[in-house]
Amino acid sequence: MTTPARSAQIAQTTPTGAAIAEKVAQAYDFGEVRSCELLRRSFNHVYGLQFADGRHAVARLSADRPRGAPNIGYETALLVHLKVRGVPVAGALAARDGAHAVAMDLPEGERPLILFEHLDGDVPGDVLPDVEATGRGLALLHEAAQDYHGPASRYGLELPDLLHASLERLHAAPTMTDALRPEFSAIARALEARIAAMPALTRVHGHGDCHGMNNFVTEGLDGVRVASFFDFDDAGPGWLAYDLCVYLWAMHPRTVDGSLDATSLARWRSYLAGYRSARPLPSADVDAVAAFMAVRQFWLMGEHAGRIAVWGTQSMPTSWLRTQVKMLTAWAELRTPE
Repeated sequence: MTTPARSAQIAQTTPTGAAIAEKVAQAYDFGEVRSCELLRRSFNHVYGLQFADGRHAVARLSADRPRGAPNIGYETALLVHLKVRGVPVAGALAARDGAHAVAMDLPEGERPLILFEHLDGDVPGDVLPDVEATGRGLALLHEAAQDYHGPASRYGLELPDLLHASLERLHAAPTMTDALRPEFSAIARALEARIAAMPALTRVHGHGDCHGMNNFVTEGLDGVRVASFFDFDDAGPGWLAYDLCVYLWAMHPRTVDGSLDATSLARWRSYLAGYRSARPLPSADVDAVAAFMAVRQFWLMGEHAGRIAVWGTQSMPTSWLRTQVKMLTAWAELRTPE
């Protein structure tokens, strides 16, 4: 699907549920759309649909990310591969013409709309058997993706996309100051040197955003809890330590002297135990997790910096950037808890 030149006057529009329902009815053979509602407006727009026959689906209206165009070819092919291997994921549903994405014409230009399978289940939260199931499910996902040979990913879970590009966007942000730029650069250089000094680390096709809110857990036939995954928008090839760090990063306090409480430590240990129950986990990869938490924070700042046209400058005020310098400096001393 080719994308025409985008309007310089419109950053990003939010179509109504009715507009999405109309497009789905035109492009897909699922019959009448009974209801369609906006679930979330974040990196993309996500909608929940119910059809007249009772079926449910989730539609994602993708947007250009700060990194560039959506990674649809890789994402949808990886989902097909994982489903064939028996991994429970929300696969992309084919449109009437067989494509996994259809173009929706909007004031800013064409944006791809994808329809995904609906998943049921519980959010893992702090329920330890469900957290363990999440870790085990991620390990099974990594194992099943080892022999993926489909379309290449546009992006990688590697330093060029996660750290270097994020730092460039951060430097260009209107709320950045001349005093803060060299401080962020020094932190990034030290972080890169820390990672370069590590022993060889494991690489995987990673989910990229496994923070505990992009999977559900259900009861398996044998009574064992089973995790199913969705939202592979950030998936890509890269370091296992980065894919693991996202869960710990999501729990860790965003303060200079923050540390995990007992509940969070128990969750992290259950997560690792679940992973190890399904796939070997080298100690070098676990040790590297703490450093990649800082990489993940740079990624988040880069996402904010690259979305100021949509989210506004108040999404990353200068005061927040000063706090990030202090926090990331403290995080240089972090070690992965076990």
